[in-house]
Amino acid sequence: MSEYDYDELGLVAGLEIHQQLETATKLFCQCPTELREPEESTRRFTRYLHPTRSELGEIDQAALEESKVDREFEYLAYDSTCLVEEDDEPPHELDDEALETVLEVAQLMEMNPVDQAHVMRKLVVDGSNTSGFQRSTLIATDGAIETSDGAVGIEDLLLEEESAQRVEETDDGVRYSLDRLGIPLVEIGTKPDISTPDQALEAAERIGMLLRSTGKVKRGLGTIRQDVNVSIEDGARVEVKGVQSLDGIDDIVRNEAARQVELVEIRDELEEREASIGEMQDVTGVFEGTESGVIAGALDSGGAVAAVPLYGFDGIVGREVAPDRRLGTEFSDYAKRHGAGGIFHTDELPAYGVTEDEVADLRDAVGAGPDDAVAIVAADTGVAETAIEAVAERAGVALEGVPEETRGANEDGTTRYLRPLPGAARMYPETDVPPVEPDPSEVPKPELLTEKVERYQAEYDLGTGLAEQVAYGKRMPLFEAVVADGVDPTLAATTLESTLTELRRDDVSVENLEREHLEGVLGMVEDGDLPNEGVPDLLSALAEEPDRTPEEAAEEAGLGGVDESEVREAVVEVVERNEDQVADEGMQAFSGLMGECMGALRGKADGDLVSELLREEIQKRA
Repeated sequence: MSEYDYDELGLVAGLEIHQQLETATKLFCQCPTELREPEESTRRFTRYLHPTRSELGEIDQAALEESKVDREFEYLAYDSTCLVEEDDEPPHELDDEALETVLEVAQLMEMNPVDQAHVMRKLVVDGSNTSGFQRSTLIATDGAIETSDGAVGIEDLLLEEESAQRVEETDDGVRYSLDRLGIPLVEIGTKPDISTPDQALEAAERIGMLLRSTGKVKRGLGTIRQDVNVSIEDGARVEVKGVQSLDGIDDIVRNEAARQVELVEIRDELEEREASIGEMQDVTGVFEGTESGVIAGALDSGGAVAAVPLYGFDGIVGREVAPDRRLGTEFSDYAKRHGAGGIFHTDELPAYGVTEDEVADLRDAVGAGPDDAVAIVAADTGVAETAIEAVAERAGVALEGVPEETRGANEDGTTRYLRPLPGAARMYPETDVPPVEPDPSEVPKPELLTEKVERYQAEYDLGTGLAEQVAYGKRMPLFEAVVADGVDPTLAATTLESTLTELRRDDVSVENLEREHLEGVLGMVEDGDLPNEGVPDLLSALAEEPDRTPEEAAEEAGLGGVDESEVREAVVEVVERNEDQVADEGMQAFSGLMGECMGALRGKADGDLVSELLREEIQKRA
């Protein structure tokens, strides 16, 4: 894809970063914030959701369209979830730990906390909240971050509850899991100050670094999501939801800008052709006896084929607007949103079992000429009609240019239609939660990760690479805690960053190791109850049986420290077994024998002590 002059295009972009917080309990109840497996659920219940009117009597258009899809929502509950998550009990007061963390973030972005924070309800009827809304609280405003292309303003900072986790589609609707619902979530919204894809990526990386600097955010896939708002001068504002990876933000912005350029060019060409949208028609009769599996399947089930003529659209529906996505793909997204499997259109037919004769009959049936296109949907009669109406609506917007809408991010950097942009009618006050008065004076400003790297090098004598690994790693808070308790910084850093990585590569289940395991093992080394060399073996033992304590695992594996006499006895035995080599090579035999000694002691002795005693024994015999 060719790079555009983004100044000339008038590219404007803004970010919304959503980051889960690492708190002990959820935002409005005392349930833990740990995720569970669906198989662990202890009960299930179902709900149907519908949009409600705002205080001014308005209905949000995005919620209204969502409600047109008739779906049942099933929820998996656990022994770790409560009635608040099920919306059978009013929410509790705002979590203090979450509020404190968000105030730390506000300080890092030089934002102004509000005098009084009020919880609001944000209308959401896609099933991701059992209540039909998400609770959101404005905490701070008017901040900024720096990028190489200039400052990017931070418009607002909100504390929200995370949505339920989508498990799978069901025959009747969608199944959700309640383990994630209610986890505290910080939302950071930038001002529309971003003017290039690269600046969007840099701004996102900067915000990510600031969030991790608190040491109080969750890490891993799905714990942070980015939404991107993009527009060009002749286009429209489009909100792209659910960008999972920071690395993909520049591609999203680049592809969306290119898509809007293509849509504007299509608009201009359609205007020259004096294009228009025809009336929806039932063309089921055209496909009686068809060999198309998709169409025949719909008709055999009592369905229908609905069509709409697109006058002047010939060759346009199949035009690419993004990598491997065409204008017809956009039409198909709208049809899928209304329950259809997709669409066929004459720019791609004959194909999929549809013959040339059927295409000719289809054109005749709807009065389409050689300069026109026809789109069809084959599905249950009601679905076919509503889906083709949605296609006609989207085709009509193509005559105007770029539609304002919410789109979902695809893994390849492209996007798909989700729903219309939400409006102000989706927000209204939450009357069950009292307001709070944030007090930033009691919250210390966190140290930036970049500052931590410098401090780790100067204070702990860590190398640059290791210092960066620790500071930017997910176990940074644990590193600081054990070092404060007296553990050697180099031992702590290498264990948490190098040893665990090596064990993972050796297929050790390090994901079974909890903070208590790691603290206990490092504490044993500090207390002299375990040599440094025993750390990998003890961690491996704990990963295999995580229900044991480090002391129990060490005793069972025989990994406790041994005294000097036992070490000397093992060293002497190795030297005597290799006395001919020692006699011939002298100290040159040291390296090979050192490995043999350490193997014989199986991590029970400190390497420095073994080295010292081995040198003594070799010198005696050399």
